[in-house]
Amino acid sequence: MRTGADLVNWGPQAKYRNRALYICTHFPRSTLRFHFVVFSVSLTNFTSPGGYIETPQQARSWYNTDVDCTYTVTVYMGYGVEIQVMNVSLAEGDVVRFEDLAGREPSVLANESILLKGLVVRSWSNQISIHFRSRQPQSSSLLLRYQAFVLSCNFPDRPAYGDVSVTSLHAGGEAYFYCFNGYQLQGPSTLTCRNATTPYWSGKVPRCLVACGGMVKNVTLGRIVSPGFPGNYSNNLTCHWVLEAPEGQRLHVHFEKVALAEDDDRFLIKNGNHIDSPILYDSYEVEYLPNEGIVSSARHLFVEFTTDGFGTNTGVAIRYEAFAAGHCYEPFVKYGNFTTTDSTYAVGTVVEFTCDPGYTLEQGSVIIECMDPSNPQWNETEPACRAVCSGEITDSAGVVLSPNWPEAYDKGQDCIWGIHVEEDKRIMLDIQVLHMGKNDMLTFYDGDDLTAKILGQYSGSRPRFKLYTSMADVTIQFQSDPTFIFDKMFLFAEVPRNDTCPELPEISNGWKTTSHPDLVHGTVVTYQCYPGFEVVGTEMLMCQWDLTWSGDLPSCERVLSCPDPGTVEHSRRVMSGPRLIVGSTVQYICNKGYSLSGNSLLSCYHRDSTGPKWSEKLPKCIPDSYEPCRNPGTPPYTIQSSEKHVYQAGETVRFSCMSGYELQGEPVLRCVPGHPSKWSLPPPLCKGSLCVLQLASADFSMEGASVAVSIFIPVAVIIIIIMSIYFYFSR
Repeated sequence: MRTGADLVNWGPQAKYRNRALYICTHFPRSTLRFHFVVFSVSLTNFTSPGGYIETPQQARSWYNTDVDCTYTVTVYMGYGVEIQVMNVSLAEGDVVRFEDLAGREPSVLANESILLKGLVVRSWSNQISIHFRSRQPQSSSLLLRYQAFVLSCNFPDRPAYGDVSVTSLHAGGEAYFYCFNGYQLQGPSTLTCRNATTPYWSGKVPRCLVACGGMVKNVTLGRIVSPGFPGNYSNNLTCHWVLEAPEGQRLHVHFEKVALAEDDDRFLIKNGNHIDSPILYDSYEVEYLPNEGIVSSARHLFVEFTTDGFGTNTGVAIRYEAFAAGHCYEPFVKYGNFTTTDSTYAVGTVVEFTCDPGYTLEQGSVIIECMDPSNPQWNETEPACRAVCSGEITDSAGVVLSPNWPEAYDKGQDCIWGIHVEEDKRIMLDIQVLHMGKNDMLTFYDGDDLTAKILGQYSGSRPRFKLYTSMADVTIQFQSDPTFIFDKMFLFAEVPRNDTCPELPEISNGWKTTSHPDLVHGTVVTYQCYPGFEVVGTEMLMCQWDLTWSGDLPSCERVLSCPDPGTVEHSRRVMSGPRLIVGSTVQYICNKGYSLSGNSLLSCYHRDSTGPKWSEKLPKCIPDSYEPCRNPGTPPYTIQSSEKHVYQAGETVRFSCMSGYELQGEPVLRCVPGHPSKWSLPPPLCKGSLCVLQLASADFSMEGASVAVSIFIPVAVIIIIIMSIYFYFSR
């Protein structure tokens, strides 16, 4: 067995060996092993961030030896290996196999049957192997490029009737789950991506289910649906809900759907909080749903849903909202949206409605106004958005829906849609849902009328598929028989007529930018969303070698969380949950010595097209106002640092003593806030020390002696003079 060092000068194939050795050195911090029938080489400690693998080219003079190679790439734990096929030419009988080596047994990722130029293969772990075997190595070749990438958890599934947002797909990232209005989360609300080596989520995806009844207090906006909705409800149900608005507010109910079996199933809404309250709506008595909804006279509504033991149907879905005195209730349009001049809907507010793609405004008024200060109400009924039969579409991208989508279409329909784009473009039709009766017919014509060539004709059900036109017009015809259900949706986009990737459509509530005007290989299209929406899916799509896009079209979905409102100085905040989704609250509590100015509780709500926002402005914490402290006075021999008549709460005063005195007590007093404010301690005292008294006594004795001497000498002199005079005259 020869070693790597021997390869330089070994035999007639030394040139080939050196080339293989050079390629091997490109593997980063990895171990590369490859075996041949004749020899084996192992190389380690390579540091390049990426590299190439090229299978050996056998020379004819080497006895046409079979080639059997295994290349193994190992990178750091927590990273995977991405292999891209740069060039491939295989002879009959050649074998190529990509395997992940993480488990007890290798897992096949790809083989020669799907090997095309541009193919990308990614490992699940930090180790991948490529096995190459050929009996005709002189006519076979394979060039691969590899690089390391960070492993991550898969994007978690969205629960039915709910959604998920993810902070990161790498280890430590979290996925937050929530349910749409009317549904409750069953299972963990948060999952964590664990184990950087082989990432996985910490639990199973939760489910969103409907509760049969319940008490809902301090409601602002919500939804009630029957158990199983939008599927059929069960038999023998008795569900009671009690809705309670905040004090001083009333409740309004919009009807989204009421579909009950034609027997003893019943749906009631009562004006109060108990079962014997007066009835506002009774499915027994009302044939058509009131477009304007119903309004409570006080703060409570009692909702009752009962079913018998025979027959079921879709059930009910209602939307409720609380509104204050002097305001109109929040309007609503199913399958649409609106803009408003005032998010509180006070008198004078103007609201304008629009429909989602594929729907058309019908009934009602496009613009309504809140009027009548004595009894505020909308001057017109809200409109309805419906998917209609037939239409002409000239937008570069759009949606076509079956009549009444997502409900069943009517029998005997004959609908024609015409789609027209710019002359130098063609159209891609993405048929996402196709479910029809066997006698119903959907036909696509490659032109602007029914005489054009038929692109396709379909009935029954089919999985998702795509059609491409040869010109800038397409006609769609749908004809229904009196039986079965037809649910379909088309998403179409312009596609250029050249040898490039197909044109990508614009997306609703967003826009796109393109790195190159001609969608050639390597072009990157970046999608962004309007304010109030966020990208769901891949933001950037790249035109690949096979002229397909690197991922699916993203969408812009409405942001369902508010931005962080921030902190308030001199306070702490209490959040209702880890995420600031619609319906969550943030409460601010001021520190001791400060009082709140503004509303302490902020609620995240969503009422207009600008996206979720906070119900109130950020409050402030301002210092409390207290009575001042009077000057504590100055005891004997003491000195105050500042002489003031009064001191404000929180201020301090410092005491010191005159020379020769010592302070007894605290030198600093603080004015403690209160009603009234008080000094923290009595003022300190100053007393003379013993050594000072002794020194004063000694000084006094010396001073007395000096005085006595100064008096005695003159007196003695006078006495001597007088005695001298006396003795002189007495002779």
